[in-house]
Amino acid sequence: MSAQIQLEKKGHIAVLTMSNPPANTWTEQTLISLKEQVEALNADKDIFALVLTGEGEKFFSAGADLNVFASGDKGVAAQMSQVFGAAFEALSNFRGVSIAAINGYAMGGGLEVALACDIRIAEEQAQMALPEAKVGLLPCAGGTQNLAWLVGEGWAKRMILCGERIKADKAKEIGLVEEVVATGGALDKAMALAEQVGEQSPVAVSFCKELIQKGRHGDITSALPLERELFVKLFDTQDQKEGVNAFLEKRKANWVNG
Repeated sequence: MSAQIQLEKKGHIAVLTMSNPPANTWTEQTLISLKEQVEALNADKDIFALVLTGEGEKFFSAGADLNVFASGDKGVAAQMSQVFGAAFEALSNFRGVSIAAINGYAMGGGLEVALACDIRIAEEQAQMALPEAKVGLLPCAGGTQNLAWLVGEGWAKRMILCGERIKADKAKEIGLVEEVVATGGALDKAMALAEQVGEQSPVAVSFCKELIQKGRHGDITSALPLERELFVKLFDTQDQKEGVNAFLEKRKANWVNG
């Protein structure tokens, strides 16, 4: 486990903090650590939500350390693209709800990791960009796909092809983030949302997330039968019975995530 990805568990919430000053950049080891930690959290039935943030007051994450690519070594590029993809795809596939608390600059791979989360909360001073083409590179960890899915082709092309950097208010306007909060407030808001997740059945949330994200990869005619199938599958779980009976008995549900 890398000390540059700090993990703290608060009840049913896991908080992952990127801690690689001064700009919380990604290295091969931190990417491997992120993947391993997300996979471990997936196996922890007590964790329902994950909050990702950056250490300090200026950077969420500035992305990859470009020193890694200065040699022009194609083998290094292949290795780094693989670990970037594996880490962020693991995050995207986290069975619970992942929330990015964007507390500063989110650039390149720093924005891509936020794009891999389910929900993004940005502080008002935050700025976001995918500037890889300015240095002869491209977003290789889902950026071209996830950004276009969220904001549409036009804004994705402005940010990636024109190198346009946007501020938090514009990010909210185009659908890149769901909410903008005051400076210093992203983590608190993300934690409040994560607490809301804890009111839901974690198994039901996992199934719902799978169905929502299926829309990116298929059409509605294939998703609708799966929707019904997973609905029925919930009746194999204790949480289904607990949820219905807790409502009928006017008490808070005690989820067991199974």
